[in-house]
Amino acid sequence: MNENLMNFINSTPNAYYGVQNIKNYLCQKGFIQIYENEDWHKLKEGNNYFVIRNDSSIIAFKLRNNNGFNIVASHLDSPSFKIKVNADMSVEGVNKLNVERYGGTINYSWLDRPLSIAGRIFLEDKRGYHAHLINFDEDLAIIPSQAIHINREVNEGIKLNEQIDMSPIISLQNMSLQKLIENKLKKEGIIFEKICDYDLYLYNRDKAKYIGANKEFILGPRFDNLATTFISLESFTNSYNKTSAVFCAFNNEEIGSLTYQGADSHFLLDTLTRICEALNTNFYTTLNNSFMISADNGHALHPNAPEKSDPTNHVLLNRGVVIKHHTNYTTDALSSTIFKGICEKAGAMYQDFTCRSDMQCGKTLGGISNSHISIPSIDIGLPQLAMHSANETIGAWDINEMYKALNGFYNAEIIMDKDTINIK
Repeated sequence: MNENLMNFINSTPNAYYGVQNIKNYLCQKGFIQIYENEDWHKLKEGNNYFVIRNDSSIIAFKLRNNNGFNIVASHLDSPSFKIKVNADMSVEGVNKLNVERYGGTINYSWLDRPLSIAGRIFLEDKRGYHAHLINFDEDLAIIPSQAIHINREVNEGIKLNEQIDMSPIISLQNMSLQKLIENKLKKEGIIFEKICDYDLYLYNRDKAKYIGANKEFILGPRFDNLATTFISLESFTNSYNKTSAVFCAFNNEEIGSLTYQGADSHFLLDTLTRICEALNTNFYTTLNNSFMISADNGHALHPNAPEKSDPTNHVLLNRGVVIKHHTNYTTDALSSTIFKGICEKAGAMYQDFTCRSDMQCGKTLGGISNSHISIPSIDIGLPQLAMHSANETIGAWDINEMYKALNGFYNAEIIMDKDTINIK
């Protein structure tokens, strides 16, 4: 599975391509695409479906007895730099792009790396307006650092100004972003009258690879959160399911999910409601027999800064799935007990994470989704180092542990009857 995960990472520069790759994968597995602007009463128990919102979020589901939903939610976006409108700039003949920070990037990690551009553009032609995905898929840009000779304090700590220091250079010739896009489209044989607008992002061209004396680590970009997304997708498609299974991959978690396709939208609520309506089952009864896993990566103990981890809860690479406990997370004793029981039945290793009391953990899409869909939920993830860096590190052996845990969850029937819980 590790090689398949790395291939997914390498072919997924951002959420738009994440949805495209997942869609292609689901279609190969026999899933049926449905659309939000059509009637869903054609849905049938036993069939498998998926729905896409705004090209960048996707929900897939397997309809079974519909006594409840087993849901795993993850996100497709990663910290990056978004290209602004009217992005062209020039300094002494060096053409640059005007960009803005997307999410909590570790800025210095983006310096001196081979970068490219990918995302969505809107074109106008005789048919009207339509979206088109574009990926330059070449070493196109670089954000150069300043040499130590002109910045003698660089190793004493440096604050990078995102407007001044993080602009990527692309050419010494008179080459605008508009011209780059036009040339790319012409090479692809795309006929259009006008480029209307774009949602374009820089991405790190480094490839995921094994690291370590025994290949026990994997280094690469966008592990937060494409790694967990891929594992949950594999777990979902390979499960046999006693109850209806739901796979969610949202966009915009890194910027608060405040979009109509994000976890703070009604996308999941709308989908579950329409499933119940189509199958003529009670929405509230079904919801109260459901369980949700919010799968987003967690922090492993840093070997050069062990004092920044909680003193009694040390998360280590290759020691299994992280169960994330914090007042900002959805995990409680109920959901943790259920998930640990699932892991034990599946033979999956797990470990507990808590944040130091003098540090603050961020919010997750689990809590955001639960503001609309109120069901028992837990926050879990892969342990990793250097979260939000241009390159991150995960444990090679943790991937199978996460797969076993999530596949076990999708195959489980969780029965919460009055004061008793059973997992079948």
